[in-house]
Amino acid sequence: MNPDRKYLVLLAPIISEKSTMVQQKSNQYVFRVARDAKKLEIKAAVEAMFRVDVLSVQTCNYAGKEKRMGRHVGRRPAWKKAYVRLADGASIDFGIA
Repeated sequence: MNPDRKYLVLLAPIISEKSTMVQQKSNQYVFRVARDAKKLEIKAAVEAMFRVDVLSVQTCNYAGKEKRMGRHVGRRPAWKKAYVRLADGASIDFGIA
C-alpha cells in the first residue's frame, strides 16, 4: 500500500448512540471510510494511525438517497462505513469530551 494512502482511507470517526453501544459491548469502533477502501487497507490504516491491534473489519455500503428541494431533485452521495474490532484491552481516544 502506498504510504500516503493510509491517510486517505479513514475519513472520520462516527460518534452516535449506536457506535457508542457497539464500542462498549464488543470493543468495535466505527469509521466513515473511502468508498474504494478494502478491508486490509482499513486495517492497516487504523493500526498505523492509532497504534492498536485490529482483529477484524466489517464494512457496509450505503447508497445515496434522493432528496427534493421544491421541484428540484438532488442526490446525496453514496458512502461506506467500517466497523473495526480491536484486541482486548486496546482502545482509541478521539479526544472528545
